[in-house]
Amino acid sequence: MPPTATRPPSAQGVTGPLLTPRILRTVGPAILVVTALVALVAGLAFGGGAAGLQLGDAGPIVRWGLPTAKLIVNLAAAGMVGVLVTALFTLRAGEREFDVALDTASIAAAVFTVAAGATGFFTFVSVLNPALDAGPVFGQQLGRFLVETEVGRTWLITTVAGAMLTVLTFAVRSWPATLFVTAAAVAALVPMGTQGHSGDDAFHHEAMMALILHIIGAAVWVGGLLLLVVVRPLLSRDRLADVVARYSSIALAAFMLVAVSGTVRAAIGLQDWTALLSPYGTILAVKVLALIALGFLGAWYRARLIGTMRDSDRIGRSFWMLVFFELAVMGLASGAAAALARTPPPNPTPLPETPSPAERLTGAPLPPELTIDRWFTAWNIDLLWAVVAAFAVFFYLAGVWRLRRRGDTWPVHRTIMWVLGMVLLVWVTGGVVNVYQDYLFSMHMVGHMLLTMAIPVLLVAGAPVTLAARAIRKREDGTRGGREWILWTVHSPVARILTNPFVAAGLFIGSLWVFYYTDLFRWSLYDHLGHQWMITHFLITGYLFVLSLIGVDPVPYRLPYPGRLLLLIGIMAMHAFFGIAIMMQEGLMIPEWFGAMGRTWGATPLEDQYAGGGIAWSIGEIPTLILAITVAIQWSRSDDRETKRRDRHADRTGEAELEAYNARLQKLAASDARHGG
Repeated sequence: MPPTATRPPSAQGVTGPLLTPRILRTVGPAILVVTALVALVAGLAFGGGAAGLQLGDAGPIVRWGLPTAKLIVNLAAAGMVGVLVTALFTLRAGEREFDVALDTASIAAAVFTVAAGATGFFTFVSVLNPALDAGPVFGQQLGRFLVETEVGRTWLITTVAGAMLTVLTFAVRSWPATLFVTAAAVAALVPMGTQGHSGDDAFHHEAMMALILHIIGAAVWVGGLLLLVVVRPLLSRDRLADVVARYSSIALAAFMLVAVSGTVRAAIGLQDWTALLSPYGTILAVKVLALIALGFLGAWYRARLIGTMRDSDRIGRSFWMLVFFELAVMGLASGAAAALARTPPPNPTPLPETPSPAERLTGAPLPPELTIDRWFTAWNIDLLWAVVAAFAVFFYLAGVWRLRRRGDTWPVHRTIMWVLGMVLLVWVTGGVVNVYQDYLFSMHMVGHMLLTMAIPVLLVAGAPVTLAARAIRKREDGTRGGREWILWTVHSPVARILTNPFVAAGLFIGSLWVFYYTDLFRWSLYDHLGHQWMITHFLITGYLFVLSLIGVDPVPYRLPYPGRLLLLIGIMAMHAFFGIAIMMQEGLMIPEWFGAMGRTWGATPLEDQYAGGGIAWSIGEIPTLILAITVAIQWSRSDDRETKRRDRHADRTGEAELEAYNARLQKLAASDARHGG
């Protein structure tokens, strides 16, 4: 265990007698909670979110208790996820402040667990309105609700995940373990985003993904600010200035995520501008104004205060007063968000009373016939991958700009490749492929081939790890920033295994058979989270395979060029066999899906499946051929470099090696002549 740290002398008195660190640690979270509760009560009263029902009303305790419990879940999630994320990027493992951060996350996880359990119970009572007693009938009803219904399973999983995170955050102290716990904590927030009053909305998937991103972004943002308040007494003025500056970068990214996802979610809920005059629109306006205020506040102290915190106690006092105000505004936004979740939107877009087969399966109407012009005009943006691509392009270009500003060079073609790869990713996940892949197996296969083969070729050519290692500033104080975490990931034992050429090739080709001939394919069709997993899986396996063949970024081991070509030829053969196997299949894959859409245009489902197999066999080989050509070019250039290296060595040594070799041959010839004589 690390020694107990004492309060640094330079930290004493920075905030003045009225804002001592102990007061900050106590009052800061209290301000957040109190303002959130006040905003929740006002929002529920104004919007009617806690109004009684004419039939099946569960009573005022449930009507007010359910949104209150959800609010506590959201705030505790921030104290769990945001604290962990900020600690990983701002604090040193093994020191007192890092341990305090993990203890804080453990306490927040415990509150999260209790509040999630209470939310599940209140939801059960609100939905079924059972007679409350201690008898076996009530227990059986509760058990069936938690196991057999989607909303019940959601809160059961969330509660169990919270309990596990409570133990893990208390037990771990190392950097790698904390990283995995942080990933688990972020994943624990995903089920909450699948619930809401948008389940019967025609834009259910879009609303769900926007809500998931909104919850995660808000948790990171609010929790990071709470961590600053908690560790304030343990840091010197200089260390505190560094932590605040690093948190401000995290908060900026979280703010952008919250703003974008909130805008999408609001657009789905409102549908038109006249809805702003409704109670739902008014509460939403309060939340938006709070978000704008937080954005301006963050930009102001990032530009004016953070850089000068080391110089003046007065600036430190001003900063912490702003922290108080920011926590209050965050509480206002959190309470308004919780009230908004209980307030019905004014103009929902429900599914028809008699939905078509396609609407029953996908939740959206059947699109019109696929024509040539729709390859360019049909769009259904996937918010998750649009956000991923936007951040990826922004940080890549920022890295290139930083290199050139200090006089270093970066190949233009690598930048072009990276940007094209991200543009293609957005088109595949949000363009015509995304619009038609649920209805046409052939279009699904087009998306698969691009995700697993074409996009990785472009992204690997961008060499993002090499750029990050050169552009991101190296930390000298023992903490880990983006550069340190990226390099740690690249050199981790897991990366050594996954980037092994044979493992990468096995994952690449094996996942084809496992995915399409198991229930994973069915899961990706019926569950939107399964669809997102499919995209992630094929993108990663394709990237690892391409990286093992032609990547510039460092990996522990690569095959010699002849071995790479042989491996690639073998993969091409197995990939072609996979496509032929689909073409030869006599029955439909997932017949209750592709055969039940009620589609009256285009090829029959079986003919379309045959075309999909042909795409996997023929079109899918085009990127493979590009890979083979690239490997051959790299091989040729490698030989040229080796020849030039030997020539330069010969020039430096004056052909000494060749002369020594010739002299040795002459001696052997003379010896043979003597023995022959």
